[in-house]
Amino acid sequence: MRTQVAIIGGGPSGLLLSQLLHEKGIDTVVLERRTRDYVLGRIRAGILEAGFVNLMKEAGVAARMEAESFTHDGTIIAYGEEQFGINFKSLTDESVVVYGQTEVTRDLYDARDAAGGVVLHECSGVTPHDLDTDKPFVTFLHDGKVVRLDCDYVAGCDGFHGPSRQAIPLTVRREYEKTYPFGWLGILSETPPVNDELIYSSSDRGFALCSMRNDNLSRYYIQCSLSDSPDDWSDDMFWDELMRRIPSAAAESLVTGASIEKSIAPLRSFVTEPMRWGRLFLCGDAAHIVPPTGAKGLNTAASDVHYLYHALTAFYDGGDTEGIDRYSEKALSRIWKTERFSWWMTNLLHRFPEQTEFDLRIQRAEIEFLRSSEAAQRALAENYVGLPY
Repeated sequence: MRTQVAIIGGGPSGLLLSQLLHEKGIDTVVLERRTRDYVLGRIRAGILEAGFVNLMKEAGVAARMEAESFTHDGTIIAYGEEQFGINFKSLTDESVVVYGQTEVTRDLYDARDAAGGVVLHECSGVTPHDLDTDKPFVTFLHDGKVVRLDCDYVAGCDGFHGPSRQAIPLTVRREYEKTYPFGWLGILSETPPVNDELIYSSSDRGFALCSMRNDNLSRYYIQCSLSDSPDDWSDDMFWDELMRRIPSAAAESLVTGASIEKSIAPLRSFVTEPMRWGRLFLCGDAAHIVPPTGAKGLNTAASDVHYLYHALTAFYDGGDTEGIDRYSEKALSRIWKTERFSWWMTNLLHRFPEQTEFDLRIQRAEIEFLRSSEAAQRALAENYVGLPY
């Protein structure tokens, strides 16, 4: 087999890159380890920055998103019984969109199918070769046969545990990581959202987040111990704890119901440098991870796709290599700013085991400063709606 760009990983970033390149006449093959049903069954965040929305439009896959998504012009910050709103639209003239990652992936699959795009599932043993030469290739096992895929470039969109990052030699690769001493217990329920906007809540008992997918599908989270298991938490226990962590006015209007999905996600920050080595480019979780506070995971992957898509387009259109040569530099510049914002939001709203009374007072003062300062609110809003590419 031969293609121009081999894409390892068939999640939203790999599919979006494939679709965008297709729109420019650039051939790709996407290799995914899991089945299509598995990929579509993953429950992930669904808050999309303006930049991500624009990429979906550019890829020609925005019709259902525009019809079914929810536009959010702001968010609510709560602490104890106090709460205040931050209006993104008035502060930045931008908004965010709530549209589930599963739906994004479904739209991209449909577009690749309609275009006759090659997306191969259940590819095991995927291994990139000769990345530091001008003739890279990827081998993998598919349908019981070893397949060789020759290409010009390899895009590693295969997540933290994929083979792409590991292909960069340790003498070249440098990794930065911070782990947090807690996780998020999240549930999905077929209940109406407690509020039209997201509620980020800091309480003496820990952090909580009230989010949504649509008018009758809500997503809620509470900070929990890393030693907890979802099986430790019955639905009733979860709802009781959530109501203790949000203002009583919100708790009284909360509609509870049976969970249809329940999981615990650890929180960590991770960045690898560089994001390009030879003919290999890393995108998304293969290169960086952010804690979910601030909803940046999928959006940081989208910014990588933006830079790589434009770099490859410039190369195939006229041989311009500047975007390729500067891909890692440009992507990492934005990633580190996003890492900072997610780290700041996490520290602002969560309870840490080692916090002293002084630390707690400083945390409270930080929230109250945010409430009283338009400049501080604008800084949060600019980061939340997405820094420019």
